[in-house]
Amino acid sequence: MRSFPTTPPISKAPEGLLASGHLWILEVIDGLPLRFQLQESGFIRFGDRSRVVDDPDQLPAAYGAAVRHIRDELDREALRGAVDAVEDIVFFGTATVRRTLPYEIDAMPPFLGSDIRSAKTTRFRPPDAADGIFRRLGLDPVNAFEQEFRARDFPPGSYMVPSSAWYDGPAKGVILRNKRGQRGQQLHPDTAQSADAQRAVTEEVTGPSASALAARSVTPQRIASITDTLERQGRPVTVDAVYERLVERALREAYSQLCGEASTIDLLAFRSEVAARTQEYLTQ
Repeated sequence: MRSFPTTPPISKAPEGLLASGHLWILEVIDGLPLRFQLQESGFIRFGDRSRVVDDPDQLPAAYGAAVRHIRDELDREALRGAVDAVEDIVFFGTATVRRTLPYEIDAMPPFLGSDIRSAKTTRFRPPDAADGIFRRLGLDPVNAFEQEFRARDFPPGSYMVPSSAWYDGPAKGVILRNKRGQRGQQLHPDTAQSADAQRAVTEEVTGPSASALAARSVTPQRIASITDTLERQGRPVTVDAVYERLVERALREAYSQLCGEASTIDLLAFRSEVAARTQEYLTQ
């Protein structure tokens, strides 16, 4: 499977990036890198930045919601109809979690697509093409702050990173891409704001025990939402099905607490508490 593209700082980007043509300016999403590839059998292979696995359960648990979303939403027939061999195409994007920025997880798709590459070419698809392909296949592309922005008008020394589309605050940064395959990125320069955002994420979920966090994660409203989704998809509403989706959502929302380097809650204990509370709600 193709590797993730390398995106240098704008100061080290190819000279042609800002010399001519037009740019797509995309939001940098502070999540987990995820790539996938449809097999002829209909099975989807997944990979993070460093490895590819045949069983997505081998990926860290926080990828679960994104993997399920892609499996459920990817229009396999549309992809088969568009290319000669589906295994030639690799899709890249981000599994969305709250790492250092307090994203509005309920409003944010579990996966946002950013790049597409074919085995037949050394280049990634142009940003406008990738955006359209993700949409046609039933997946959300990463949001663009600007489309067809005149490259010579971009002010690398004074450009201010816009507000994120996914929370009330600055984006992690921007990626500039042109149709020739050149790219560069600029991260938000105000590290104090980034530190404040990280503290906001951490403080929101810091302190509670596994039991307290499970109580926050397993609510009648969330169970009702999951139940409605399962019924709409024609799937049985079982304790296991609801439990798995509750855990997946919690791992996105409380990623830093459950999976991050400074995590303070035992994940196994948390899972046990969620299972017990789910069983209790659904058997009342």
